[in-house]
Amino acid sequence: MKRIQQSTFRPLWWLTSPHLQTLWPVFFRHRPSLTLQHERVELADGDFIDLAWYPRPAAPRVLVIHGLEGSLHSHYAQTLLLALHQAGFEGVFMHLRGCSSEHNRLASSYHSGRTADIAEVLAHLRQTQRMPDAAVGFSLGGNLILKYLGETAEHSGLQAAIAVSVPFQLQECAQKLERGFSLIYGRYLVSKLKASYRRKFSQMASPLTVNWGKLTTLFHFDDQITAPLNGFAGAEDYYHRSSSAQFLARIQTPTLIIHSQDDPFMYPTTVPTEAMLSDSVTLELTTHGGHVGFVGGRWRAEYWLEARIVEWLQIQLR
Repeated sequence: MKRIQQSTFRPLWWLTSPHLQTLWPVFFRHRPSLTLQHERVELADGDFIDLAWYPRPAAPRVLVIHGLEGSLHSHYAQTLLLALHQAGFEGVFMHLRGCSSEHNRLASSYHSGRTADIAEVLAHLRQTQRMPDAAVGFSLGGNLILKYLGETAEHSGLQAAIAVSVPFQLQECAQKLERGFSLIYGRYLVSKLKASYRRKFSQMASPLTVNWGKLTTLFHFDDQITAPLNGFAGAEDYYHRSSSAQFLARIQTPTLIIHSQDDPFMYPTTVPTEAMLSDSVTLELTTHGGHVGFVGGRWRAEYWLEARIVEWLQIQLR
């Protein structure tokens, strides 16, 4: 079987633009309001992770992880939990540190390489006999899952994994978000990150002295804030150590990566080559789809991504 394959996905004819694909579900997709069960996992370092369960007894269990500044309110979050539930799966949504309704306790933050948090949450769930069978990650969450799978190899504990719209090379993605129309996405993400930082450190002392006037790009934010808060020498060190591309060859868990070649958060050349993938990894490429978009249909919007995730998980976990 080819490790890179072309997808059968076709975009809605009036939503072929990568920007429309990216923005349509953010602004126009209806989000269900699910009755979820919430759980706080206390971490060894004194911090916490918040989980949200959409329970289905005696069903295969799927862990879902969001992207940068995402949460349970992201357009793909509860929609996927609902699709999984309707297909016979139990879903558990993992908020990264500080991304739920309460800021995390420590000065350090979530970031693209913090796979130790995934490992600790999985260890907790295994110990309480609720170990997930599979994991699905979006964007930064997808990068985390791929890095975790590469680090743990045959000991991941998961039977399957899916990663969507992954920033495989973080420095390249940061550069892309400083150019052309993609600059709009970069500025939006930086504004959200700055607002989160300010809210958090209005309640506790910050160890940093931040030059807000120079904090205009994602690279600047990561260099001045993400890196020093989390023990990196700077943004380049953070990107180098946290990018998932270097871990793909070590993955031994059956893994599907879904990626659009027109993703406006990165360059087409950011996508890994077949030589970079292990035999356990399948990279499914679409021509269109934007960043976590993949809006199909003939005349009205249909959300192909969830159907594809469910279809693949049903094959892997049957």
